[in-house]
Amino acid sequence: MLADDVKDSIQSAYRQLLESRELTPRYGQRLMIAEIAKTLSSLADEDSSPPICVVEAGTGTGKTLAYVLAVISLAKALDLKVVIATATVALQEQVVHKDLPEILAGSDLSFSYSLAKGRGRYLCLAKLDMLLRGNDSMQAMMDLYGEELDDPAGGDQALYEKMLDQLSMGNWKGDRDDWESSISDDDWRPVTVDNAQCMGPKCSHFRNCCFYQARDSMDKADCIVSNHDLVLSDLALGGGIILPEPEKCIYIFDEAHHLPHKSNNHFSAFTRLKATSSWLERTETITLRLQKDDFIDGTTQKSLHKLLLNIREQLDHAWLVLVQILESLNQADSYDNRIQHAFELGVVPEQVQSLAANLANLFARLAAAFQSTADDLKEAMEDGGDVKRRQLAEQWFPLIGSQQKRAESNLGLWLSYAAVDPQGKAPLARWLSYTANENFTDIGLSSSPVLAADNLQQRLWDNCAGAVLTSATLSSLGNFDMLKMRAGLPEHTHYLSILSPFDFANSASLVIPKMHCDPSDSEKHTDFIVKAIPRLVDETGASLMLFSSRRQMQDVMQLLPPAWRDLVLCQDDFQKSQLVKYHRQRIDKGEGSIIFGLASFAEGVDLPGKYCTHVLIAKIPFAVPNDPIELTLSEWIEQQGLNSFMTLAVPDAAFRLVQASGRLLRSESDSGTITLFDERIVSRRYGKTILESMPPYRREIFTEEAG
Repeated sequence: MLADDVKDSIQSAYRQLLESRELTPRYGQRLMIAEIAKTLSSLADEDSSPPICVVEAGTGTGKTLAYVLAVISLAKALDLKVVIATATVALQEQVVHKDLPEILAGSDLSFSYSLAKGRGRYLCLAKLDMLLRGNDSMQAMMDLYGEELDDPAGGDQALYEKMLDQLSMGNWKGDRDDWESSISDDDWRPVTVDNAQCMGPKCSHFRNCCFYQARDSMDKADCIVSNHDLVLSDLALGGGIILPEPEKCIYIFDEAHHLPHKSNNHFSAFTRLKATSSWLERTETITLRLQKDDFIDGTTQKSLHKLLLNIREQLDHAWLVLVQILESLNQADSYDNRIQHAFELGVVPEQVQSLAANLANLFARLAAAFQSTADDLKEAMEDGGDVKRRQLAEQWFPLIGSQQKRAESNLGLWLSYAAVDPQGKAPLARWLSYTANENFTDIGLSSSPVLAADNLQQRLWDNCAGAVLTSATLSSLGNFDMLKMRAGLPEHTHYLSILSPFDFANSASLVIPKMHCDPSDSEKHTDFIVKAIPRLVDETGASLMLFSSRRQMQDVMQLLPPAWRDLVLCQDDFQKSQLVKYHRQRIDKGEGSIIFGLASFAEGVDLPGKYCTHVLIAKIPFAVPNDPIELTLSEWIEQQGLNSFMTLAVPDAAFRLVQASGRLLRSESDSGTITLFDERIVSRRYGKTILESMPPYRREIFTEEAG
């Protein structure tokens, strides 16, 4: 039951915001506020499970205002933190710089907020200090770090001097994103660290540390604006390491459809055999220098030497075994200079499993050795010790941290290959990739969960205070089954779908041309699109053409008449932001422009009004059939007696198609056309199911033969 004072606070703030911004109440927005507040009201009951609320809020609902109003008063009343996690930097910045300030300015709500970023976005004072000590010091650091670091003398020394000046004057707080101009990766990498390299309180610069100062301000904030990756990184470390403890947080995942995929990435593992062997060979030099600098003794160095040699011998053996497996394959996915093979149901041969168990044991010993060395280095950094030895330990620590992290990464991969997946649960996907070119030949091994369910359930849904998941598209084919399966949402989760306020039927037409060809006949399908574009597209207007295949996108581009080719801005030729900028400039000048893009342009691209009046979609966007994760999941679904095409492929394609078509209408005043070059949406039974799940656009099916 929602407390009266909390309910009054939410209602009052909403009225004030509507009045201050001269807005009319939106039914969907009020519905969203009420559903979230009602679901989270069980937080007051200590015996209840963490409440989870899923809200699909169509474009135009105003979901940011809705979830902030619904959650912030309740969280403050219960002394909980609100963590807003977005999938993109653009939305994260919008929430921090626009949405939250507007809510505070337009209502009597009182709350503090902070932007949360990982260590990699902040300057490391210890690194900057080493870089600016002079050429002798820099050369000494290069001797220490060998090939593990970029040449510190190669960075922009004038830039580093300016950074120090701005820090000293208090004009900059070490945040990469707040620097006066863009900083290249090559210039930024030498002055930042990850969690494995950070010395924490042992660092001589800890009191002024840019990252920890930012974290202190975050700890005092009522609302923390983060991103999916940072939340997942914190959960992977056990929770409460980067962000507040999960049990003290109400999480709001905006663009929540990305969460399962991002979770799989965070709990995946990868290694390359030859690259790892080369790294271990370089590590020999590091152990000798550690002994010379008296951070390990001779016995330890000899033990490490023997261990490193043993691991390299085992990797050589693994290479021979895996090459035999690849050579014995009757069929493997091959493109460019890369061959890929996914093990059926993630089950690796017994010989590989045995090798993996041995390598896991060896890498566990190596990781433990680095951990022991890191602990000794921390002791050497204690106050009151020898100053020169402390400085030397500070130079060594980031490198040893990197070595430990790499050893642990390899340990994770080999443990996953040695493990037997539990019966009745989705397996891990495990696959090999062989890459060969003039300069590089290696075998990569990968593993990944095929469902995020277990990891999210154990680390998030069971441990958080509560959670809200929202996005414009979360359901598929009229239900939330796909999200439930992939994200492992608990049975008590509340679901709500709010329709967009847009007048789809009067604002947009969905056109399906008569084609007499199927997308499986790529040559005829491509030829049809090439001939259709000049007939269907306004050469003075703004269009977005979405492809499922890079090859088809390139082929269409090359086969278009020269005059039409000049109108195309292709994803392969520009960065996303740059391409959108050029497109807008063309339209502002009254010129025509057509964007050619792949899946990344089917969402997150905002081209309102005149900047997009026609969206063209090459075909129903089914997932790539050779993706090892989806392939393994499909095999497992089939093993459960289900049809993987109808259970996975069709709902996923329907979801993607709704997202792609959603690029057209970005506001209630927008209008235009969506053209889909795929007759299967009306000729196949599954296609009709997909069609019925789309917004109620005005349909023009087979009204002309565009080709």
